[in-house]
Amino acid sequence: MDSFGIEKLNFYTPNQYIDLVDLAHARGVDPNKYLIGIGQEKMAVAPLDQDIVAMGANAAEPLMDEDLRTSLGLLVVGTESGIDQSKAAALFIHQLLGLPESMRVMEIKEACYGGTAGLMVALDFVRSHPESKALVITSDIARYGLQTPGEVTQGAGAVAMIVGNKPGVLAIEPNTVVASRSTYDFWRPNYSNVAFAQGKYSEEVYLSMFTEVWDRAENMSLTQSDNLAALLFHIPFSKMGRKGLRTLESKVDATSYARIVERFENSIIYGQQVGNIYTGSLYLGLLSLLENDTSLVEGDRFGLFSYGSGSEAELFFGTIQPDFRAHLDAKKHSSMLKNRRRLSVAEYEHEFEKELVQDGTEQILKRSDFNAPHRLIGLNKHQRSYC
Repeated sequence: MDSFGIEKLNFYTPNQYIDLVDLAHARGVDPNKYLIGIGQEKMAVAPLDQDIVAMGANAAEPLMDEDLRTSLGLLVVGTESGIDQSKAAALFIHQLLGLPESMRVMEIKEACYGGTAGLMVALDFVRSHPESKALVITSDIARYGLQTPGEVTQGAGAVAMIVGNKPGVLAIEPNTVVASRSTYDFWRPNYSNVAFAQGKYSEEVYLSMFTEVWDRAENMSLTQSDNLAALLFHIPFSKMGRKGLRTLESKVDATSYARIVERFENSIIYGQQVGNIYTGSLYLGLLSLLENDTSLVEGDRFGLFSYGSGSEAELFFGTIQPDFRAHLDAKKHSSMLKNRRRLSVAEYEHEFEKELVQDGTEQILKRSDFNAPHRLIGLNKHQRSYC
């Protein structure tokens, strides 16, 4: 039986961050409110020249080679931080990566679920076109505003995945369980550059939809907790995933639950350092687990729970492939996180308040990351220029 899934994946995050202990002191709260209560440690801060296009291209560039470029038949970008109401961010990335014109290119929006929607579209595509591959990119900048309740759950970053019929990392099973319902737990109107949220209600919807898809998956004999090596969650902040995990304590046997809990801790390492990256949060968790858990072996089966406010959820499953570590770059990712610049609170606030021009005048941006191959150069006549 043919298998399809993730062949390679990589992530990029801006080279600057705010330490949440510093932020807690500045906001006059106990740091443990952030470190334990939210479960986060640091938060990536995106400079103007690293928008979702630049970050997405930077995540994807290390995966590229000429053979891959010619075999790509689809590029999907999942984002809820779109830069244009009409033109897809994917088209900018398509040009930056030098991809062929003879392929489909699109952007998908459904809050944090957009990346999973892109992955599912990509899987359907490669199953129908096994000679082709797909590139799925999740790229987002989470913004809630300074001194707001959601401030501590901001972040920025992108994850890129190659999807095809030779899944060197994770073979994804065709059977999934989905749920959709219209809610107002989190939203951002077109006229606002920050999101609105009903935090407690959002948590309730998240947990309710996880329970719904888990129970249906169990009825379909998909969960099989005795051979489930790990369960990954959409983690806008690690405490949210932990609460989802706790709903299973009475539903799975003690041995399985202990194993899933232990692996969960490795899946949140990167997210605790980067913060909320919306569509990419689940896949950053996948990468974190694969690169930080040395006990994983070929054949280990994962469950992956994706959630997007508004709201849509999906639970799907995959199996680790032989030599999966050869398709990862843990040292590079560790170095990228270690070598970021720590911003003072004043610097962070100044960075947050910077804006791109909106009147059509010319704006040239300073380069923030000399190790990143792609960036936004500036704007002129309402058009963005990248390199």
